[in-house]
Amino acid sequence: MTTSALIVLCTCPDSSAADAIATALLEARLAACVNRIEGVESLYRWEGSIQKDQEVLLLIKTTAVAFGEVESTISDLHPYELPEIIGVPVTQGSAPYLDWLTKSVG
Repeated sequence: MTTSALIVLCTCPDSSAADAIATALLEARLAACVNRIEGVESLYRWEGSIQKDQEVLLLIKTTAVAFGEVESTISDLHPYELPEIIGVPVTQGSAPYLDWLTKSVG
């Protein structure tokens, strides 16, 4: 099954930022669903040192066509200088769910 569905990963510093981004994406019909996972611990290299932060992970269900607008919306609202915005293609899934996702975006 070929699909244009994407899951976009985006970490946020707190619930407030995560809610603002998720709400904006849903209101603009750029996402069909956004899952928010609290308590993610991120370790990463930034400006020459290893950082460790508690974050909120967003799993954004969208389409490849909408990715540019999703990226732009996140960039406009996100407090980080360089937010994580990674689109992962969905290669398989329930046909009815993927149909709903596609119809919900746009």
